[in-house]
Amino acid sequence: MEKSITYFEKEGENYTDELISLVKQRLDESDEIRYILIASASGASALKLADAIEGDAQIINVSHHAGFSGPNEVDISDEMIDKLEEKGVDTFIGSHAFSGVGRGITNKLGGINPPDIIADTLRMFSHGVKVACEISIMAADAGLIPVDEEIIAIGGRAQGVDTAVVLTPANMTNVFDLNIHEIIAMPRQ
Repeated sequence: MEKSITYFEKEGENYTDELISLVKQRLDESDEIRYILIASASGASALKLADAIEGDAQIINVSHHAGFSGPNEVDISDEMIDKLEEKGVDTFIGSHAFSGVGRGITNKLGGINPPDIIADTLRMFSHGVKVACEISIMAADAGLIPVDEEIIAIGGRAQGVDTAVVLTPANMTNVFDLNIHEIIAMPRQ
């Protein structure tokens, strides 16, 4: 099966609509992909995705953990969660797999947090590749997706999305069992 990768010139929200179109195209080519994860802190990109694929797969939106933007603040509004639920999209809010409590320790005491090494290695491909892997671990640990089948995971940086991969997720305790099978699209920079 021949696949192509779309490369965007740089990262950013300007590619969200094109990326969603590419994900829809890839989903249409497969009868086996049942889940799509998307990292959307506000939920706006997840809403666009839901409108585009119209129920062809279960979408799970992964937002930042509470406290990411400020003490006990949640980045996604209750109204947006309700809008997503109306479209059949679940929203997960949980600790980031590659930072979590380890980041709190290194922020206070310094040193190296081993998951930061994994995150920085994945960022060598793109920030979105790191995010796609991270949200798949988070969703697997929450029991929201299976770890024995391929899914599509979508990520980016800050606003919008610019990266999509096909991967088999893993739980945090077996992080190195995560397997990236395909890159659908990613930024070159």
